[in-house]
Amino acid sequence: MRLACRSFLILGIALGLVGDLAAERMRLAWPTPNQAYAKGEPLENFIQPTVSGRVESGLFGCVRSSGWQFHEALDLFPIARDAQGEPTDEIFTVADGIVRHVSSEPGLSSYGRYVVVEHVDAQLPVMTMYAHLASIAPGIKRGARVTMGDTLGVMGRSAGSSALPKSRAHLHFEIGLRLTDSFASWYRWRGFGSKNTHGVWNGMNLVGIDPLAFYDAFRANEVDTFLDFWRTLQPTVTVRVATTKKPDFVKRYPALRAGAMPLRGVAGWEVDFDRYGVPLEWRPLRSDAVEGYQKNEVRVVMFDRDAETNCKDLVKSSGGREVPDKDLQTNLQLLFGLRQ
Repeated sequence: MRLACRSFLILGIALGLVGDLAAERMRLAWPTPNQAYAKGEPLENFIQPTVSGRVESGLFGCVRSSGWQFHEALDLFPIARDAQGEPTDEIFTVADGIVRHVSSEPGLSSYGRYVVVEHVDAQLPVMTMYAHLASIAPGIKRGARVTMGDTLGVMGRSAGSSALPKSRAHLHFEIGLRLTDSFASWYRWRGFGSKNTHGVWNGMNLVGIDPLAFYDAFRANEVDTFLDFWRTLQPTVTVRVATTKKPDFVKRYPALRAGAMPLRGVAGWEVDFDRYGVPLEWRPLRSDAVEGYQKNEVRVVMFDRDAETNCKDLVKSSGGREVPDKDLQTNLQLLFGLRQ
């Protein structure tokens, strides 16, 4: 692991991603040995497309099924293979953190074997996910502390009940946040009919940002931290929720809260979401801001229809007004414990 880490740090310096000595700039590096991104090469030199062959299909966003299917990650292809054609690229953690989840049985998820690292020392403790691994490195277990550049495993093509073809082996790389620590309750309520073997690190409980956009902004010195980047994201929809509850999301990510808590207690929340349903800024509300609301009532107070995507259903019209659609409803259920 030490040799891999040293090699990786050299790559990070080449990228200009290992922050300077200023305390506020985080240390960050790339998750694979491929130096194409470091050299400013085109996407096709590091992005793995789907069977469509379109390089855009390996990016984050509404990139699949003619823009109607969401992809929550970057897919990065290997640069080294063994005699049988299997990838041998080591996968590295991109920043210091703690291993929160290790799924070593590929059949338990469409992610195959995957590792989740939470970057607890950051201003915004985001998680990074590394999926479709062929194997997981010794010592990578829940609770292990890792340093930027440590080896997490080997790139592969594990993916649920059937492996990906060798030609499309890749790393599925996500950056995001988890919506709730009460995921088990929501999962039981939804009645999926299968056991949740991943706890709060189930993919349905994770929402994320575009990793490539973040790396581009970091390399251009436009942002210094994950929190900086979160603050550049533009709201597409704003809702008000009449509740006295303080969601655990706000407790875990206090940097996303704007404004002080009302002296007489919170009566509701106004929350901004981006075009993919990712929570951005949270504003606690006094009772006068939700006057006339029913308990747990949700109202859409802003929706930028021009920023709407095809692959996320956030807002719909009902009864002459705009209300949360299915994807936003799900996130609100998870965030606030709503059961409707």
